[in-house]
Amino acid sequence: MSDDIIFPRSTREAMAGWVYLPRFIDKIRLHLVGKLHADYQENFTKGFDAVWLKTAGLEAAQFIDVVKNSVTDGEVCDWVQKNVKKSDAEKEEFKQRVSNYGNESDATRARLKLRKEQVGLGGRDDIKTFADMIDADEKRI
Repeated sequence: MSDDIIFPRSTREAMAGWVYLPRFIDKIRLHLVGKLHADYQENFTKGFDAVWLKTAGLEAAQFIDVVKNSVTDGEVCDWVQKNVKKSDAEKEEFKQRVSNYGNESDATRARLKLRKEQVGLGGRDDIKTFADMIDADEKRI
């Protein structure tokens, strides 16, 4: 990825008991001000974004509007805590899905291998999941 990218937070960061939520908020805020890098545009509200939305029971436009009408992460966190009624078990299941994606089948392992090669991380055997790949690609690990 290019040096001019503003990276959203890691998939592993959590808010209101949800991993990934801070990253999605960052992507929405960047999108709203026209600074979401092209590398993220294709999967905006798709991929892990869509999985979070579906798990939370929200539509993309609805949640984008929540972020748009907030100033701070705290406001978004409060809204999520009030309006997204999911159990700790459901949040943990989502966390495991995001944390382990890329490791559950031959097809996803092959897709992860291809994506690693596409971003120049093909030689990194320590990258076992898409969460690992994102963190490595964004220079966190």
